[in-house]
Amino acid sequence: MDIIKTVGSSGQITLGKKFAGQSVLLTEMDKGVWLLKVGRFIPDNEKWIHHSQVQQELDKAIDWAENNPPEETDLENLKARIK
Repeated sequence: MDIIKTVGSSGQITLGKKFAGQSVLLTEMDKGVWLLKVGRFIPDNEKWIHHSQVQQELDKAIDWAENNPPEETDLENLKARIK
């Protein structure tokens, strides 16, 4: 469905309330041709966590944590080991 919108004097267009608060990716395909996609996007400073090597390390760490429940620390024993 094609919809005609007018760009306001501030350079903005509205998409309607059903898109309120959503992130969109706007790609200029050619001069005057734009592609708009609604989606979830990863901030630049969080992209590292989505690399396969990091995912493998996180999976390994989560597996270890699930198989090694926390234990109360014996502070006296720890103090003796530090000395």
